[in-house]
Amino acid sequence: MSRHLEVREVLRRITASARRLLGAEYAALGVPDDHGGFAQFVVDGVTDEQWRAIGPLPRQHGVLAAMLHETGPIRLDDVRRAPAFGGWPDAHPALGAFLGMPIVDADPDEDEDEPEVLGVIYLANKRGGGGFTDHDEELLRILAAHAALALTNARLYERSRELTLAGERARIAHDLHDAVSQKLFSLRLTAKAAAKLVDRDPARARAELAEVARLAAEAADELRAVVVELRPAALEEDGLSATLASQVQVLDRAHNADIAFAADRVRALPQAQEAALLRVAQEALHNALRHSGAGRVTVTLAGTPERGAVLRVSDNGRGFDPGAVRRAGRHLGLASMRDRAAAVGGRLTLDSAPGTGTIVEMEVPGA
Repeated sequence: MSRHLEVREVLRRITASARRLLGAEYAALGVPDDHGGFAQFVVDGVTDEQWRAIGPLPRQHGVLAAMLHETGPIRLDDVRRAPAFGGWPDAHPALGAFLGMPIVDADPDEDEDEPEVLGVIYLANKRGGGGFTDHDEELLRILAAHAALALTNARLYERSRELTLAGERARIAHDLHDAVSQKLFSLRLTAKAAAKLVDRDPARARAELAEVARLAAEAADELRAVVVELRPAALEEDGLSATLASQVQVLDRAHNADIAFAADRVRALPQAQEAALLRVAQEALHNALRHSGAGRVTVTLAGTPERGAVLRVSDNGRGFDPGAVRRAGRHLGLASMRDRAAAVGGRLTLDSAPGTGTIVEMEVPGA
């Protein structure tokens, strides 16, 4: 899992591994959003036809919601008899025995009572009948620790691609400190999991500790690369249009949304402007794919008569109230995008409202 850096692929592998290792008929992994639903919800054991018949992604209710507020496992002989159980779609498979385990992201802050729950792994219907056991619960706890490590690693990789260091070293130093803290916590979780295996399975414990050392070395190399690399190699070698086209193509394959790119009469721009446009495009795409629930995202890059360029990233997602986001302290990178635009003499505008999608537009002047 730790070798995969695309979040969706990490979630898929975690879910499939949990179902296989614990002998469950069904498995799911949910990562909550801030709107009462799930930013990501991956299932294993359900066919594509069944999934289409079930309908839209679940909302945060019933047992699914209860797990998001727990830091320990929930094990039930029959989930349908749980007080928090809510009605499910008619096409949903029948579930009985249930085991849920939170994926805990980090140590709680001093002013927080509980650590943050990054997501939850759900398992249902033990193969061969009966319920899930203490051993199943302990195994899933170890897998959840690995899941925290893998998800943190994937998010760290995504973050490193979106950052630019030119003229922003102080701000980035703070971001990297946060990333390192998360990484080290996840590594500590893996070490604790290995400690539990020392008496029962010493050989596996040694293997787990070797994996900790390997991942720690990878993290150090990864962070050094972020600090050293002031400008992405692809941008240096291929130019802005080709780099954007390549990244959009990769995202289109990796996500369910339809993502398209078009360029029109784009001239070569100063290095700083191209880097700023690329970073803003990445940030806007990240927001659209992670937060908006969009089915289609369009990226356009067009030259202007003044030999500048206009970048436009639009989606047909749920939209949001920018004022409410600022008041809630959830900036979605908007301040960073505006700072990037201003730093190269450009201008950034954002147009969004609940139910209307979102448009992010950045214009830079000519050389």
